Amino acid sequence: MSFTDATQFWNERFDKKEFIFGKEPNEYLVDQASQYLKPKSSVLCIADGEGRNGVWLAKQDMQVTGFDVSDIALAKANQFAVDNNVNIQYSLCDTDSFDWQVNAYDAVVGIFIQFADPEMRARIFRQVHQTLKPGGLFILQGYTPKQLEYKTGGPSLIEHLYTEELIRELSQGFEILELECYEKELSEGARHTGMSALLGMVAKKSA
Repeated sequence: MSFTDATQFWNERFDKKEFIFGKEPNEYLVDQASQYLKPKSSVLCIADGEGRNGVWLAKQDMQVTGFDVSDIALAKANQFAVDNNVNIQYSLCDTDSFDWQVNAYDAVVGIFIQFADPEMRARIFRQVHQTLKPGGLFILQGYTPKQLEYKTGGPSLIEHLYTEELIRELSQGFEILELECYEKELSEGARHTGMSALLGMVAKKSA
């Protein structure tokens, strides 16, 4: 999918008054960030959408950078940041055009970034590894193939979903601190509601 096509696709989804994934941060992110991240940490949010996760991190006194392919989502995210008196550096781009500076961030957050096909997913893992400082953390949440039975959110293509083996394989050069598959009720706006089959990972870039 080209940048223009992706922008159009996501703009159509985000072009609503309400926040389609809600305004509350992702629960797994809150749990892990509270445990692993310190105030003043520099954090990059991949495809931060309407800003629910980036704004929450900024409210925890993190220095947040984010990007998304949807200008409509980012307009909502920027306004949400203003409403919450926080400052986030957002840019309009996709994962391939973002400037993945070397050793730049203390943490990278990828919450439901399952628009990525297998090739893009492999690139993202390499880009995350490159942009993390040594000892930096990658916090990832996504759906597992069992989600296709629940149909409560996420992609309908199995190759976009995560298995533990797949994520382990992609995480070369990282030390996996936590990796779990589990099922839980989610309530994240209209798009992610109901029993869900999830994977969560926290991995550290080898120092």
